[in-house]
Amino acid sequence: MAKAKAQQPQKNKYSVILPTYNERQNLPVLVQMLYDSFTAEDLDWEIIVVDDASPDGTLERAKEIQKSFGANRIILKPRAGKLGLGTAYVHGLQFVTGNFVIIMDADFSHHPKFIKDFIKLQSATGCDIVTGTRYRSYKPKGLDQKMIGGVYGWDAKRKLTSQGANILADFLLAPGVSDLTGSFRLYKKEAVIKVIEATESKGFTFQMELMARAKAMGLHVEECPITFVDRVYGESKLGGEEIVEYLKGLIGLWSKV
Repeated sequence: MAKAKAQQPQKNKYSVILPTYNERQNLPVLVQMLYDSFTAEDLDWEIIVVDDASPDGTLERAKEIQKSFGANRIILKPRAGKLGLGTAYVHGLQFVTGNFVIIMDADFSHHPKFIKDFIKLQSATGCDIVTGTRYRSYKPKGLDQKMIGGVYGWDAKRKLTSQGANILADFLLAPGVSDLTGSFRLYKKEAVIKVIEATESKGFTFQMELMARAKAMGLHVEECPITFVDRVYGESKLGGEEIVEYLKGLIGLWSKV
């Protein structure tokens, strides 16, 4: 009797959800950097671009990129207007075909070079979520060297605002991570679906609530130090309204989670 062939383990696939608004200049270079990062590690990948009707022609540029890389790699799922960061991730998640989901900013604040470190850390620990931290420096499990967290390109006021936001969040929510407001993360697909289904925030407090919910659900979260660089092109989306929204959202989470 012929022996049955051993079933080969399924290769992991990594789906990047990229919400965009006025990222026409950044998007082509970022996609190329993501392509380089994934192919250097021989990884299967796709990028879901969720553009919120950018007036600068981001969607048109994304269509050009799609022609270069293929519709199986660059998936365009635009929306009719600027509907919020949280809803952009929810929208993009519907079209994910990978078993891991990466969320990151499209403005070069998050360098794709850290993705391989996220993957190594996840593989070494089996965790549900790897979240980047700007505020710790150490050697995570599975990595060969110490990683340095840091922020570059911000003035003292912006750094103080960010650190203050995280200190306040840590005091109220005790989330178990040092950078609750960060937005560069790797999720198991089933984990991100689980936390998103329970998440109520839609704007700039969305990332914060995901971590608070993950802790409440008992999910395994690991941190990986990253360097964060302020955007090269375009304008920052953080203003007074977003700070007020953050504070309101934090108080709301403290009362619910």
